[in-house]
Amino acid sequence: MQLLRMAIAALIAITLDQVSKLIVIQWLDLASLHVLPVSPPYLQFLMAWNEGVDFGMLNHYANRWVLAAFDVLVSLALIAWARNTTGRFMPVAIGFVIGGALGNALDRIAYGAVADFLNMSCCGITNPYSFNVADIFVFLGIAMALVFNGRTPKAHF
Repeated sequence: MQLLRMAIAALIAITLDQVSKLIVIQWLDLASLHVLPVSPPYLQFLMAWNEGVDFGMLNHYANRWVLAAFDVLVSLALIAWARNTTGRFMPVAIGFVIGGALGNALDRIAYGAVADFLNMSCCGITNPYSFNVADIFVFLGIAMALVFNGRTPKAHF
């Protein structure tokens, strides 16, 4: 049951990530437009091709195949680890991280870089970085893992 929860969560994450990228890159042609205001100044689509790791670090030194292989290896390690987890939410958390990692790995294979397009700014601070739906799932999965840490929350009435 744990592996099934994890697999479903990973499938949801990777599907939403890849569909969002298909819409933004292919249908909206953000690669050509570069910027598309959605709800200024809070949200805009800002195309960024990340060839490196987080925030474009190591952009000129990274190898797409090495980084894609790393994403796959981390996912396989998480699958092995997930077999021993307990609780209802930990497999979902791990599945979200796996789905996000594999979504970005697919980008590296298909495009040579991770397609980042979500850009959020607020309160007079302009954020120069973009991210994608896979990144949201990785963050959400890690946050869930930290909060639940293998436990099922109990209702306190």
